[in-house]
Amino acid sequence: MDDIVIDAAEQLAALGQAVITTDVEGIVVAWNPAAEEMFGWSAEEAIGRDIATLSVPEIAQDVAAEIMRALRAGVTWVGEFPVRRKDGTLFPALVTDAGVYRSGELIGIVGVTTNLGVALKPLLERSADATLVLRADGVVTYASPAVEQLFGWREDAVVGGSVVPLIHPDDRSVVTGFLEDAIRRPGAQPAHELRVRRGEGWAWAEAAFTNLLDEPLVRGVVCNLRRSLAHSARESAEERVEQLESALRSRLVVEQAKGYLAGRDDIDLEAAFERLRDHARTHNMPLHAVAGRVVAGDLPLATSPRD
Repeated sequence: MDDIVIDAAEQLAALGQAVITTDVEGIVVAWNPAAEEMFGWSAEEAIGRDIATLSVPEIAQDVAAEIMRALRAGVTWVGEFPVRRKDGTLFPALVTDAGVYRSGELIGIVGVTTNLGVALKPLLERSADATLVLRADGVVTYASPAVEQLFGWREDAVVGGSVVPLIHPDDRSVVTGFLEDAIRRPGAQPAHELRVRRGEGWAWAEAAFTNLLDEPLVRGVVCNLRRSLAHSARESAEERVEQLESALRSRLVVEQAKGYLAGRDDIDLEAAFERLRDHARTHNMPLHAVAGRVVAGDLPLATSPRD
């Protein structure tokens, strides 16, 4: 069998990871097919442009400066931080950047990027906990799939933003204190209860913070969130009470409307109910809404139920 020669371009094209090469000023000189797919920029669009304008969001500018300091010192940089696609969305990336040296002088940078969300999803999607990775200033750099399942937060909407809007206003100062404590003390911290946004309201959750700022693959404070069992039971009970009260209010207004129509038009209660029901069906309205308008005097309801 003849020797097969595979050139560097073919090797880079075969890799499933994004491989990007820049000069020392950050201008892109090589951009493999996986980088096209991951970031959304074609090689023709990317080559010749500053990598910072293509993939580095504002919240990661300090990390970019840290990478350059390490490379100029001859040290390969490995770490996680959010990067930006062409469409502006962010995703957590695991990045390895190494310097290209000639005669001891840094002449370029080659970086390998993996979508950390895709890599971790098979593991984290099995966890009942929601996981956030926070910078020291509270900016979210990673959100696990469970954040949407438990609290309705879209991953792409959470990553790159502050954790503060997700916390109830009365608990924000407390969370700031928890985060400061976690930053001062490496390792896991005791869990705390707090209220977080869930849909249009708030839900109680248990939050546990773990300082992994010195761990290269994380470089942040990991916040594990789960619904508070005690508060969830109470919230469920309160929801059931509210549903029952709502049903009773609806029933009451229907009875009031039936009595009003029966007295006004000298008909029995069953005929009054049929008139309300027929109007609701004809106009695709909830029965209690029709009854409420009748009681308020906004809907006379003529003798004919189809009017």
